[in-house]
Amino acid sequence: MEAGMRQEILGREVAAARGRGRIEAIRQAAAVLPDRLARAVLALEGDELAQAEEVRLRLDRPVTVNLGGEERETGGGPVMEEDLRQVLENASQASAHTVLDQVRNGYVTLRGGHRLGLCGTVARHGGETTTLRYLTSLALRVACPVEGQAGDLLDRMRAGEGMHSTLILAPPGVGKTTLLRELVRCLSDGVGGPPLRVGLADERGEVAALWQGRPQFDVGRHTDVLDGCGKAEGLTILLRGMNPQVLAADEITHPADVRAMEEAAGCGVALLATAHAAGVDDLRRRPVYRALLESGVFRQAAVLERRGTVRRTRVEVLS
Repeated sequence: MEAGMRQEILGREVAAARGRGRIEAIRQAAAVLPDRLARAVLALEGDELAQAEEVRLRLDRPVTVNLGGEERETGGGPVMEEDLRQVLENASQASAHTVLDQVRNGYVTLRGGHRLGLCGTVARHGGETTTLRYLTSLALRVACPVEGQAGDLLDRMRAGEGMHSTLILAPPGVGKTTLLRELVRCLSDGVGGPPLRVGLADERGEVAALWQGRPQFDVGRHTDVLDGCGKAEGLTILLRGMNPQVLAADEITHPADVRAMEEAAGCGVALLATAHAAGVDDLRRRPVYRALLESGVFRQAAVLERRGTVRRTRVEVLS
């Protein structure tokens, strides 16, 4: 069977598994919504619910559900101020001060790895954001890990006892973080080769989604997770303290991230990271990413493409 056909079949199998898992995931995520809004979201037809990626709550507007890029209005009436407050209270388990640091960043990580994005009036003190008040909208992002999607890419990454440094590229919403998580798990658990020690700099808590110190997603038996700090700092801490064979990070965006990766590569550590880009040519047009390519720390790029509900990956050699 041709590699392209194998990948197409795998893509459809993964899409089906993702749909089944997403129905369960959105039911779990919807638990933070007021009852009438949760019922409206879960009243969607099964096929539609399986495509749900986000639930959006905007003050005085109907709740919408993001179905593969298209927002669909639901019932339940307009969102009220008390609805927004109730969601945040549920998300923080009636103790909003315990998640204040996350609120300052505009989101709260929920049990199960789901994420609640927050918008409203920013309160500042001494030139720094202290909290959000007068909430105006919330974005409930549904997390849905799917095993088995690493496919042929894992074989392309393996290099004897280690791995080739790989950069995952895709526009927002195509599945970079989900693929990164699955690759971390496979490398850590020894799928397709020996298990590797992976240091994961999970700045925004989207990969492992630590909840009270425990990962909500399976990131492997030999993975050490650091969250709550910037990627550059996290990568450096992991490099110096945990003796990783692989360092992983989501969404490289800053020159400091690039410098930290150059330092790690100089120490013989393999790298696995993601970046927002439609492809390598798109990457080269942006100064930070151009510097990342010129550094030569990544050997290959895995470019994610989505056609409908099917995601495919093509690999481009960088060095």
